[in-house]
Amino acid sequence: MVKRKRKGLTLVYTGDGKGKTTASVGLAVRAVGRGFKVKILQFIKSPRRSYGEQISLEKLGVEMVQLGIGFTWLKTPEEHREALKKAWPIARDTVMSGEYDLVILDELNNALAIDTFPIDDVLPLDEVIHMIKNKPEHVHLVITGRNAHKEIRDIADLVSVVEVEKHYYDEGIPAVKGIEL
Repeated sequence: MVKRKRKGLTLVYTGDGKGKTTASVGLAVRAVGRGFKVKILQFIKSPRRSYGEQISLEKLGVEMVQLGIGFTWLKTPEEHREALKKAWPIARDTVMSGEYDLVILDELNNALAIDTFPIDDVLPLDEVIHMIKNKPEHVHLVITGRNAHKEIRDIADLVSVVEVEKHYYDEGIPAVKGIEL
């Protein structure tokens, strides 16, 4: 695909509400419809599980890669640190390659917000900021997840905060296949 003369934007979807990944997947579908080359990297989700969005996006030719090992309370800090140490160079190199028109770093904010064990040596915030500021000009970048750092919000072109008003989890309804999975 010929690279268009356009400024790639940085979009951040954050907040405590449900729908940040869903919004980014919708954006990916729109971008593919316009001929963009899209890649999605997920920082927390594990490749050992099946995700409905991945099944659909594969049919559209979008590669979605899970770089994580699951939620922080399910594994040891050492396991998470090792996963983040491997994930960060993959994400950085994917964005900086210029090969994609749209790169989505799903749950990167969640990973950067981990405070129960040290992560800055394996996922340095200053390197993430540097990547955002220096990404190839045509690349659109989407970063999702709760607790987006102020520094990332400040340099983003768009920040959407998804808030929860009501959630069926509060009524004891677990994750629903086709909705969360």
